[in-house]
Amino acid sequence: LHRVFKKTSGNGGLTLYLGKRDYVDHVDKVDRVDGVVKLDPADFGDRKVFVQLACAFRYGSDDLDVMGLCFRKDIWMQQTQLYPNGEKPALSAMHDTLLKKAGDNAHPFSFEIPNNLPCSVSLQPGPDDKGKACGVDFEIKTYLAKEKNNPDEKIEKKDTARLVIRKIQYAPSQVGAGPKADICKSFMMSDKPVHLEASMEKDLYFHGEAIPIKIKIKNESNKTVKKIKISVDQTTDIVLYSADKYTKCVLNQEFGETVDSNGSFDNTLTITPLLADNKEKRGLALDGRLKDEDTNLASTTMLRQGVEKEVLGILVSYKIKINLMVAGGGDVTLELPLNLMHPKPEGIFLPCRA
Repeated sequence: LHRVFKKTSGNGGLTLYLGKRDYVDHVDKVDRVDGVVKLDPADFGDRKVFVQLACAFRYGSDDLDVMGLCFRKDIWMQQTQLYPNGEKPALSAMHDTLLKKAGDNAHPFSFEIPNNLPCSVSLQPGPDDKGKACGVDFEIKTYLAKEKNNPDEKIEKKDTARLVIRKIQYAPSQVGAGPKADICKSFMMSDKPVHLEASMEKDLYFHGEAIPIKIKIKNESNKTVKKIKISVDQTTDIVLYSADKYTKCVLNQEFGETVDSNGSFDNTLTITPLLADNKEKRGLALDGRLKDEDTNLASTTMLRQGVEKEVLGILVSYKIKINLMVAGGGDVTLELPLNLMHPKPEGIFLPCRA
């Protein structure tokens, strides 16, 4: 274990320890969350210590709460009592390490994250936005309370310690065949059409990886193809609280190749969509970020059969548009789907996708 993450409550009585903050969704299961809370019960009185893991959708800063309106909606929550008479999980190697680090009066806990929950996603704030970003996040919280679930009991901030964690998904070890599409379009004042065909070598690319697109053009018309434009659109579908669906362009690249009347083009053009080129776009979906850490464009949401879309909070998808700009007006446009994900680090096993 190279690093221990910890957070102490304002009253000093609770210290939360975690050995990692990224938990991998392995498709059939998710990494178990093992942690430890160190207690100093001098000022607890008749209050008990609880720890909870919550997956929530945040669609506004806590600072904006007015008139009792809630800007956070829980998707899933699990909690357990630690003190007194707390439940004791089977100890893992992570527990052993954290217990040694925390010392005396430390209490272990474990949570199983269901595999039908969304991965962590945040929506890019605007330059003047403050507070936590909108999106789906996971949070471990330990706190003092008299009762386990009493909505009328106010829990003081000083009696709470919390850490945000991420649920992440890596690309499967085996990728599929790439998409392919073609179109034939005729124009006024021209007897013959323009043929466009586009294809990719595989169905999934990694963040930051160059994406080669093979393009074939057969121009039988009497018009000239002036240039080729390739764009990448990210569609964010917020399914949890409304039918809020919007699309933002994350790449728009022009290529100066021309195809004269009765000419042809057969070549590969390469694009690389990056967050670095989209830092000012408010509402762009990003992979969930931890405080002061950088991130990237959101990974494609991989839907499982039988999972309710509403449970997933935010769905992210991408498509590539190939556009031929034709002299005299008129375009020829094709679309290809794009999956963007992170490569699996060495030493982590993920089942292959069929």
